[in-house]
Amino acid sequence: MKDILRLSNLVAFIVLVSCAPEPSSELLSELATWPQMEYPADNEPDAQKIALGERLFFDPILSVDSSISCGSCHKEVYGFADDVAISPGVEGRLGKRNSPSLLNVGYQPYFMREGGVPTLEMQVLVPVQEHSEMAFNLVLLAQRLNASAAYKNDFLEAFGDSATSYTITRAIAQYERTLVQDLSPFDEYVRGDNGALSAAAKRGFELFYGKAGCDGCHSGPLMTNFGFYNNGTQISTDDYGRAELTLDSADFYLFKVPSLRKVTLTAPYMHDGSLASIQDVLEQYNQGGVGHNYTSDGIAPLNLNESELVALEEFLSTL
Repeated sequence: MKDILRLSNLVAFIVLVSCAPEPSSELLSELATWPQMEYPADNEPDAQKIALGERLFFDPILSVDSSISCGSCHKEVYGFADDVAISPGVEGRLGKRNSPSLLNVGYQPYFMREGGVPTLEMQVLVPVQEHSEMAFNLVLLAQRLNASAAYKNDFLEAFGDSATSYTITRAIAQYERTLVQDLSPFDEYVRGDNGALSAAAKRGFELFYGKAGCDGCHSGPLMTNFGFYNNGTQISTDDYGRAELTLDSADFYLFKVPSLRKVTLTAPYMHDGSLASIQDVLEQYNQGGVGHNYTSDGIAPLNLNESELVALEEFLSTL
């Protein structure tokens, strides 16, 4: 009986894949058209500043006890995210949110999961000063860097100035803007290479932009509309999401939509890292969330069958 069921599912999957329609040229054009990355007038790209920012990003000297770096929580192997629900800060301190991927971060219009930081340069200040992360002071950090002859010379060469809050944040932001990911099987496909996706991934593509409606939030080549929603994930009374910024009860438990770029590398998922796998994420969406009153209106059961979930996962792996 089990063999018959497996065969039935396989046949259904093959039929499903073979029936996937071709996407419209308008959709493919939209997905292939990247926005222009904007740079602050006082922080245009510069090779020396980028190199300095990269060095700082991976140097634990930024933390109060020199134990962790930006790269400790944003690891390249995991799509510049982390593989744990909550990344530990100095002295093993834990915050309350999962480390997001930094891929394509230079295209974001605002930062943090509640959207309260307007520039990438200002965002750098947050983890350095946050008690549960690096727990340091920018003035003291600048003094520490200037006490290093190598760093002092690097800052002078790159900025014509020593290490300061201004030059530190701008150097790291310069490096983070280079973390662009726009070469994947998905990108090849939307640019015209029909063979870049498998038949199953093409069916997943059709579901993503059709029946499942994932593009309502994960749209465009960046795979996010940067909106704020509650996607039905479990809620916690120690993290009120966007309401912590706006102090508006209407914003309780709303979080910024993340990009899905390299999503198969960035487990665990959701703002709190509560879902361990892509399968868990798809199942939660398929059920319409866990069932609480703060769930955003667009979240509803998807009613996808097993073969459709497999196809959708196959598509996500191409990002």
